[in-house]
Amino acid sequence: MLHHVQIAAPAGSEDRLRAFYTGALGWRELAKPPLLAVRGGCWFQVPGRGGPDAELHVGIEEDFRPARKAHPAFVVDVDETAARVEAAGHEVRWADPAEIPGLRRFHTDDPVGNRLEFLAG
Repeated sequence: MLHHVQIAAPAGSEDRLRAFYTGALGWRELAKPPLLAVRGGCWFQVPGRGGPDAELHVGIEEDFRPARKAHPAFVVDVDETAARVEAAGHEVRWADPAEIPGLRRFHTDDPVGNRLEFLAG
């Protein structure tokens, strides 16, 4: 079982990240423990599909560079999620179905440029 995945973001990007992860994706923001909250960033609950919820932790990185290749992948209702992502003004890039036969999936980028993958559940 996976508890959380952490990605990075630049200082001051928390409001844009919240708008994407809670607004576009509908994920609930989690309160960070006080000793960690002073470092900035934000945490989100990733709804489980047939299993327990996991968390996405977004940490502030001083020398931030977006992850363009490495990425977390989330099992979701891909049609609903793609529609939400597009409605929020973010690009949806559907993967070639021949790459992984039988697995429908797409990629997008969060507001700071991190690559994310969403798979049919």
